[in-house]
Amino acid sequence: MKEGKMLLGKERIPLYCQLAEIIINEIESKGLKENDQLSTEKEYCEKYKLSRATVRQAINYLEKKGYVYKVQGSGTFVSARRLKQKLLKFYSFSEEMKKQGKNPESKILSLKTIEGNEKILKELNLEKGEKVLELVRLRLADGEEIMYEKTYLPYKKFPDLIKKDLTDNSLYGILQSRYKMVFTKATERFSVGISDKKVSASLLIPQNTPVINLQRWTYVGLEIIEYTISSVRGDRFEFEVELEGESSRL
Repeated sequence: MKEGKMLLGKERIPLYCQLAEIIINEIESKGLKENDQLSTEKEYCEKYKLSRATVRQAINYLEKKGYVYKVQGSGTFVSARRLKQKLLKFYSFSEEMKKQGKNPESKILSLKTIEGNEKILKELNLEKGEKVLELVRLRLADGEEIMYEKTYLPYKKFPDLIKKDLTDNSLYGILQSRYKMVFTKATERFSVGISDKKVSASLLIPQNTPVINLQRWTYVGLEIIEYTISSVRGDRFEFEVELEGESSRL
């Protein structure tokens, strides 16, 4: 079969990449859900006048990218979508999940006052002997465990914060409404790690599974009022940074 040069008016882009883009658009435009079946390789061949090798290359490409999965003898299906967080501005996990059509949920595992160890005190710029609030939460989207999170707050700033406050309200919402906190910036640092016994049990994944480790420092002016350590499932969540090029100069 002699294949055409282009499907999307993009002559320099390989045909399999063009077909892959078409399939992604089909998944989104038709509103296909997780585990919905796609057209067969034969149907794609006939519809776009492509060879079986080109179609198979496109499907394999999409499988590597996590868009689809194949079942021997049954066909190709839509994969579970990765949740995406764009790192363009200050964000809330709950609000971002809602934007993606997911139902966010936070399970509060514990909230207690502790004496901060050397590391926590250093991250919050507190003096030796000062107390901190330790909030441990499990973050879910559509009932699926996504993130295990430990948040530390200066006790002297929020001495009356209790677990009940966080049952139906977001932490940031409470800090803004009750304590009149105006966040000026947040710094985040990412690294790759492996899940320990506690994280694995919480996220329902095998021990030593690769995870994204996330640290966040939230500021009010020059003061750090929150330090959070999170372990995020890398197979279900991704972070995206958009880089803007400098405008051309004449």
